[in-house]
Amino acid sequence: MGNHDGVRVRGAREHNLRNVDVDVPRDALVAFTGVSGSGKSSLTFGTLFAESQRRYLESVAPYARRLIDQVGVPDVDSIEGMPPAVALRQQRGATSTRSSVGSVTTLSSLIRMLYSRAGSYPADQPMLYAEDFSPNTPQGACPTCHGMGRVYEVTEALMVPDPTLTIRERAIASWPPAWYGQNLRDILVSLGYDVDVPWEKLPRKDRDWILFTEDRPTVPVYAGLTPAQTRRAIKDDWEPSYQGTFIGARRYVLDTFATTKSAGVKKRVSQFVGSGPCPACHGKRLKPEALAVTFEGLDIAALSRLTLDHLAALCSTVLSPDWAPDVSGEVLDKKTRRSAVKARVEAGGSAHAGAPDVRQTLNMSAEKRAAAQRLVADLQERLQPLISLGLGYLSLARSTPTLSGGELQRVRLATQLSSQLFGVVYVLDEPSAGLHPRDRDALRDILQGLKRSGNSVFVVEHSLDIIAAADWLVDIGPGAGVDGGQILYSGPPAGLTEVTESVTRRYLFGKGAQNSPRTPRDRSNWLELADVRRNNLHDLRVSVPLRCLTAVTGVSGSGKSSLVAHALAEIVGDHLGRPVRFDDAGDDDLLAEATPAASARWSATPTAYAESCASTRNPSGVRRAPMSPPTPVCSTTSDDGSPRLRRHRLGATNPGDSPSTSPVGVAQPAKVKGG
Repeated sequence: MGNHDGVRVRGAREHNLRNVDVDVPRDALVAFTGVSGSGKSSLTFGTLFAESQRRYLESVAPYARRLIDQVGVPDVDSIEGMPPAVALRQQRGATSTRSSVGSVTTLSSLIRMLYSRAGSYPADQPMLYAEDFSPNTPQGACPTCHGMGRVYEVTEALMVPDPTLTIRERAIASWPPAWYGQNLRDILVSLGYDVDVPWEKLPRKDRDWILFTEDRPTVPVYAGLTPAQTRRAIKDDWEPSYQGTFIGARRYVLDTFATTKSAGVKKRVSQFVGSGPCPACHGKRLKPEALAVTFEGLDIAALSRLTLDHLAALCSTVLSPDWAPDVSGEVLDKKTRRSAVKARVEAGGSAHAGAPDVRQTLNMSAEKRAAAQRLVADLQERLQPLISLGLGYLSLARSTPTLSGGELQRVRLATQLSSQLFGVVYVLDEPSAGLHPRDRDALRDILQGLKRSGNSVFVVEHSLDIIAAADWLVDIGPGAGVDGGQILYSGPPAGLTEVTESVTRRYLFGKGAQNSPRTPRDRSNWLELADVRRNNLHDLRVSVPLRCLTAVTGVSGSGKSSLVAHALAEIVGDHLGRPVRFDDAGDDDLLAEATPAASARWSATPTAYAESCASTRNPSGVRRAPMSPPTPVCSTTSDDGSPRLRRHRLGATNPGDSPSTSPVGVAQPAKVKGG
């Protein structure tokens, strides 16, 4: 096979690949098979895609190149005939809930254009443009929640979970433990507050000041003295241990959350931050003007919350010959339109001089109906691949952090069909993962559709249905890790029957290991769940046997994860006294926005980790990291074989460096209560 017919790889040594050579055809559906860890991803993503990206980025200016996340230079002698590549890997979505199915597929842009050009406006409202319907822009975001849909507040109930405790007994749970919390308590003593009476018996005025004050008084602190001794020391003007600055409990939580670099500290203080639907937009994330515009009786937030199946049905209604919405409303006068444009420009927005003002015509006029049908036709065409892949249960408003890796990959895969790219290699990572067998025919059609568009599809796959539909098969093995990394076969799938050492061959052609018959365990004890309401589960009642392996099945989106991973986990956790919370994505957005997930893992198998750590000189599996100067950091292999870094810090606090204290004589003392 020449480089004009396919891709020629010579001397690939990435990860566990053993200096392999392989030829892969272009304009074909190619399946890369083998047991887990055999080297499939090392060849497809680590070698083919990495080299394609490197060559493409060589044409980019060095300044721009450093801003692009690159996968590195592969360890390979040569690759010939490799076209530009697009990689769709299995990975979780962005941690920000501002990223949604609508933004990933760009369907939200169509929806915003639809409402801007063909929506029904209130009589006195000027035209809104596409950016005015986005919660991620200043023009469209709700001014109260800034487009989040939720408001966050630190309440007394969260900071003081047990009001029967005294301040000395840590009634204020949001205060830090150890010295800093004791310091704040000592400052309260100097300020004249009683720290030895139950919190609920303190005057409301005192409680509100301790929790919510924005004042930061500085007072003398006498460490180790009783409250009575402290009062006497203040009265007699004794020399204080230091000058301490008080900070309200609420302000401490907010400041710590905003400034700490520790994920653990951030997680601890986040439990004192409560959230709820925004009272202004009621969780719809948009300003009132945008929500006042409707299409088919729905505002844009309500339309975005429809499932894709329901949205497609609405599109069919709009595109039907019988669709005849009533013409309504009034034309906005010229003076009002000009004033609106002037106000937009003064606020820093665009005048949109090249766009016609739709407020010159009535709602649902002939021009607007034509614009609506044109936009809706494009929307319906782009919805079909998503629905075909079994994703019709999703909505455009569904945030990407709540999607599984397989769901997100299929969303991106369906989006590629509308991109109409030609001559591209799509590198996919098990697109069938988590997909019900009912929907695999649609997945095969999507892959074949990409090929018919003049592209090549390289897919790492374990599903026998997808493997059997491939035009070409590259089998890697025979084993995993150090026992893999060899090209056992490269050719049409039927030719694999001659490769006796291939594990894939035994399963692909019906010669795999057969399940031995066994007797199911006795199902004497049952766990019963009643009135389960979570996501799409409505008053569900189910009984699950204990001490048995139970499989929960159903098509994609039927509610399996909602039942097992969410509802069941919460109920069992509460019963065992270890609560587990799987709140909606909005509840975790504050923490997710401030703590982006960034974890690095070395490219090796867990077995290789364990073997590299274990030695006769150090049988514990712990390896010291050579550093200069020495620091108490060690690299440890965890239970799953992945490396972890443990950092042991010595707690040292300098009163002069602490934000709550200052050296004696530097800060001016505050007036002491009752002094």
